[in-house]
Amino acid sequence: MAGRRLGPGLIFTTMIAANIGAGSTVGAAGLAYRDGLSAWWWVGSAGLGSLVFAFWVAPRLWQLAAERNFYTTGDYLEFRYGAAVRSAAALLVGLGTLALLAGQLIAGAAILNVLTGIPRWAGALVGGGIMTIYFTAGGLLGSAHVNVLQLAVMMTGFAFALPIGLGRVGGFDAITGAAVPPSFGDVMYSAGPGSGWTLFVLLAPAFIVSPGLIQKSWGAASERAVRVGIGLNAVALMLFAFAPVLLGMAARVVLPGIADPNAVLPTVLHQQLPAWLGALALAAIFSTEVDTCDAILFMLSTSASQDVYKRFVAPEASDAQLLRVARLTAVAGGALGVLLAIVLQTVIGALTIFYSLLVVTLFVPILGGLYVTRARAVDALAAIAAGVATLFAVRFWGSGEALWLDPTLAGIVAAAAAFALSMYVGRVSRRS
Repeated sequence: MAGRRLGPGLIFTTMIAANIGAGSTVGAAGLAYRDGLSAWWWVGSAGLGSLVFAFWVAPRLWQLAAERNFYTTGDYLEFRYGAAVRSAAALLVGLGTLALLAGQLIAGAAILNVLTGIPRWAGALVGGGIMTIYFTAGGLLGSAHVNVLQLAVMMTGFAFALPIGLGRVGGFDAITGAAVPPSFGDVMYSAGPGSGWTLFVLLAPAFIVSPGLIQKSWGAASERAVRVGIGLNAVALMLFAFAPVLLGMAARVVLPGIADPNAVLPTVLHQQLPAWLGALALAAIFSTEVDTCDAILFMLSTSASQDVYKRFVAPEASDAQLLRVARLTAVAGGALGVLLAIVLQTVIGALTIFYSLLVVTLFVPILGGLYVTRARAVDALAAIAAGVATLFAVRFWGSGEALWLDPTLAGIVAAAAAFALSMYVGRVSRRS
């Protein structure tokens, strides 16, 4: 928890570094290549969700964490509901987190492939090795300081790349006036779930209840540091959201025919910018993938050491033992992430798995625990079961029947309904 002494500045840098990763750069550019300006919603929705997190959720959770010495979101869930909810959430989110890690490594591998031609497995192995070694050596405090340097590299790279890249194609008017669909310049366009403004349903809730972000916020020194640091992060996300999108739109004009969405951003930076600037921009993107990976490993390792090992295996474990388990988990998580990066096809596909599972598992139990005082363990478990079952049912069997039925939204609604119904049944039972 970095000694719970991070000020607003370090909270901002560690949050923005965690939030701007493969999806926010490589993935967003690939979406923009396909859909145009409406791809803003991939990162913009994260910013909107972060505003809610900054002012209505994170401060209350931080206060509980400081009072009761919480280390993981599982600590909060057990305090609020009991061990069964903690275990169910840890298992489901842990599985989804591996997909999130794979998404970052897919993006890093795509960059290395464009630059050197090495295959995906080798690129994923390089990226996975770098992020695992540096995270296990430094933990949250070390990552927070490294994030400052990574953030500087990233912002500098995009600050130079965006105006020059747009200038090469004649500016925004040239992009939207080219041989592209009329919707290409419409920020409110959507082709259905997974496109345009519908991404808000998937991403905004995820950035309100993400265990990795919640646990990073618990390293803050005060509630003010939480509000200011995360609030600035939200504003930065909404502004940054335009950068990869505009570069992806420019690539559609000057480099038509790119088949792999993962290669859109690396290709346009490599081919359309001066060599020195392309190298800086690609280094910036690679750094975002690495610093997001450290947030993912942080989430995995703390959950394994606190939610599983200390809770069920060795309740009297010392801090040194927990640190050892956390580091071993980080190494294992890095290895599994590399394997998934070889199997999964796209950054957006990998991240969608994580965000969907995260939201339907945690959104209702976490917010319900904060704002509904009578909520019980059975209510949270009902919400988790209904949300996950509905998500998979709609994704695999129902989406073909109703094009606009978003699996994540259906899962959230089902979870909320099950939560409310379980509470009602419990109240009626107690009265009778």
